[in-house]
Amino acid sequence: MTDVDIHSLKSLIVFKTLFETGTASQAARTLDITQSGVSRSLAQLERNLGIQLFLREKNRLIATPEARELYGEILRLMGNIEELRHSVLALKEFGTSRLRIAAIPGLSFGLVPRLIAGLLEVNRGYSISFDMMASHEVLRSVESGHADLGFVTLPVSTRMLRIEPWITTRAVCLVPTAHPLSKRAVIEIQDLNGQFLVIGNQPNIGADPLLNLIAQHGVRIAGKTEANIGAIPALVTNKVGLSVMNPVTAQDQLTQRASVKIRPFRPEIEFAFGLVYRDDWKRSRALELIRQQAPAVLRHYGLDTSTRDID
Repeated sequence: MTDVDIHSLKSLIVFKTLFETGTASQAARTLDITQSGVSRSLAQLERNLGIQLFLREKNRLIATPEARELYGEILRLMGNIEELRHSVLALKEFGTSRLRIAAIPGLSFGLVPRLIAGLLEVNRGYSISFDMMASHEVLRSVESGHADLGFVTLPVSTRMLRIEPWITTRAVCLVPTAHPLSKRAVIEIQDLNGQFLVIGNQPNIGADPLLNLIAQHGVRIAGKTEANIGAIPALVTNKVGLSVMNPVTAQDQLTQRASVKIRPFRPEIEFAFGLVYRDDWKRSRALELIRQQAPAVLRHYGLDTSTRDID
């Protein structure tokens, strides 16, 4: 096959239209050219490719297997061209053609998706990839350049990234509505005596702040179920046990609100979350737009934010 130039691209457009319409006359009407122009373009394309694309039977054109293969390749090419068009628009609007976001599970069920939705309201053509992973994996992903922005649990230690503290929340207790403790206005650590708990599974269970409090106060629980944070509210809903977790994840996950009561927990356990990014992203248009979305998103959770850089 000869090199592809503007003339062969035009021939491919004629071929695509001819393949879809089935007749030279209909293709000519669709493209607003003469029928002889369609025939000349097809003949030139077949010469360039060195293959026959249609069998001619009286007034009918029957596509060959090679034509079907070429048609599929043209559709893929057109898809790539459309993706390129979106990338160019995004480059003009945001200074980057694609935004790659990584976030911890606790913020991935509602908060980060709301930020992404707000970003896409500015430009629907923007290309975004979103991955959910553990906090240390988010950090590594942004440091290595596999992600552009990352939402992590604070504190974190990194010499390579900028850190913006975004949210500090206080733990709440999730209690099944039918449980006697659901009538309490506040759940105290001593109230967990003899209770079954649902806690997040993590590599170092000794680092769990709730279990540390339980040990410090001499509380004896009846047992515990460890689970991914995304499954904890569902387990509480199904009366597996009580849980103490950050209120953002609790609100995002509790679709059956009537089945679970959310109560303040004492003594307070703080959860802090932040945004991390490389230094070359500090003046990114995309980053600034995400910051602009933040106040409205955090108000949804009854939270406020004031971002700042830590070098």
